[in-house]
Amino acid sequence: MSEQTIGARKATNDSPEGGHTVTLTRNALIVDGMKTLGELGTHHICNVCISYGGSCCRGCPHLADGLGCGQRNTSCTAWLCGFLKYYLYEIGVLDEWQSFWEQIPGQDYREDFTPERVDVNLAMPRTNVRHERLGLALAADLRQIEQSHVAIGFILTLREKLDKTMDQLMHCGTDRKRRIRLQRKIKMMTADFRSFHQSLDSYRSNSIIER
Repeated sequence: MSEQTIGARKATNDSPEGGHTVTLTRNALIVDGMKTLGELGTHHICNVCISYGGSCCRGCPHLADGLGCGQRNTSCTAWLCGFLKYYLYEIGVLDEWQSFWEQIPGQDYREDFTPERVDVNLAMPRTNVRHERLGLALAADLRQIEQSHVAIGFILTLREKLDKTMDQLMHCGTDRKRRIRLQRKIKMMTADFRSFHQSLDSYRSNSIIER
């Protein structure tokens, strides 16, 4: 088995389930994970939460003021907040993201015990140049929502509620009625994401045309 980056594997393997096993270093997992999230446009969403005091890294001993994270790990790279779970779900890559990181052992809270070399046979989600616009659209909605509410930190409360509901959706199994109820609940919770929904409709329409 040869060692290569996940990005290289994407170029040589059309299907994440292609049965092609590669060996990756722990550092490659972290670097490529951060790169994939960036290409998916998630950093725009994260920047909104950070600007309103809701960084998911808040209180972490590895966080240096003005420098950022001083000890990146597989656990924090794989972890998604409520907004990011919802975002990846809507753009159709949440299952791929979750499945990829389920292969990676040694994840813990704000640290990892991941071996220096790991065999994987599922790829990270493929990214698209249009993902940047989707991330920007959701970020714009979140800023607008926060600014329009009297309660300080409204979007942070929304993030936690969305996180809980997304977890329920992700673990509802084959219970179709429960899935539909949760999807309706999420739709109501995200009704004010107008710019995002508009961009998402356009993204989905273009994706259908390109098939």
